[in-house]
Amino acid sequence: MKFKFLILLFISAFTFNFVIADQGENNISIYTGTFDVVDKEGDDQTTLFGIEHKNPNLFRDTFLGKFKPVTGGFMTGDSSVYLYTGVEAQYGIGPLKILPSFAPGYYEKGDGKDLGSVLEFKSELKVGLDIFENSKLSYSYSHISNNDWGDTNPGTDNQQITFSKNF
Repeated sequence: MKFKFLILLFISAFTFNFVIADQGENNISIYTGTFDVVDKEGDDQTTLFGIEHKNPNLFRDTFLGKFKPVTGGFMTGDSSVYLYTGVEAQYGIGPLKILPSFAPGYYEKGDGKDLGSVLEFKSELKVGLDIFENSKLSYSYSHISNNDWGDTNPGTDNQQITFSKNF
């Protein structure tokens, strides 16, 4: 019941973000990759598939760079789920984009790796290349852990390939 409520809350927030931005562009990304890529035992490594939403209209240009909110989620091959919302920075060198982000979120282990808590934090570094008008292909590496707030804190490192499109 608690999990279904959190899924409903996440979908509502995701939809609300589209409603707010109905006068501008939206950026939708789909990604796939490997969950727990640095697993020494090899028993928790699996695939992952996710979706992410960014609203370019909510960019904030600061002295530290451009920042925007990011909301997304992924599911692993072992039925683990991670739903997150946070902030992403953007730095550009011509068509190359460097996108570090930080996003706290809800983690449900399913049949997969126990990360020690339902509250987990994702730090990510993404490098993207503009390939078409309003489209980007990226590689990212992320780390998810609970900052020792849970019973255990094994953490997980993940890598993804992402395709992003502005609509």
